[in-house]
Amino acid sequence: MIDILQNYWQALLYSDGYGVTGLAMTLWLLVLSCAIGFCLALPLAVLRNARNPVLWFPVWLYTFIFRGTPLYVQLLLIYSGIYGLDFVHHTAPLADFFRSGLNCTILSFGLNTGAYTTEIFAGAIKETSHGEVDAGLAMGMSRVTLYRRIIIPAALRRALPAYSNEVILMLHATTLAFTATVPDILKVANDAYSATYAPFDCFGIAALIYLCVSFTLIFLFRRTERRYLAFLSP
Repeated sequence: MIDILQNYWQALLYSDGYGVTGLAMTLWLLVLSCAIGFCLALPLAVLRNARNPVLWFPVWLYTFIFRGTPLYVQLLLIYSGIYGLDFVHHTAPLADFFRSGLNCTILSFGLNTGAYTTEIFAGAIKETSHGEVDAGLAMGMSRVTLYRRIIIPAALRRALPAYSNEVILMLHATTLAFTATVPDILKVANDAYSATYAPFDCFGIAALIYLCVSFTLIFLFRRTERRYLAFLSP
């Protein structure tokens, strides 16, 4: 294990001399995917609670498809399937985008976590107290102002525990990135295994790195929850 760390520590952490790899790539995937998913989920969660089926049905269909199919299949469809379509293959901007394994990975991860996050936020919005809504309406707030100042801030606070679990699951899901030739932690560990034939050591190191990142995220989210959910304490 010491020899593997001496030879591959740099690639496992941030670079192999040719580009970003390992932990840095995994964190980059996680941050971008969660940022895309969050920005996508916030407006869709509002539409998900709309009464008009023209508004909520497309959102429901999106979340149903992406939550009902495996992330690995979604990654394969986006990385291999879309690029094989004629109109994509012969359109330069699209071809350049879908030719990149990193782009396809971030897109598939963002759409997947966006679907789960949409349902998390939609559930939190639905649980908003009627008293808070009535108080806002009594003060003359418009629906936009009501969502901006009361419903969405309160929903985001209530959604923190569930959203923290989604972020951790997304971290674990980044292990699929190596199937699209993205040099994340698992890809570097797999390369080390191919060179050393020491599976326990190579993948054990990768597991320890993921474990450290997971506990760090859990610690940060728990601190955030104690601060923003203090009003729910007995």
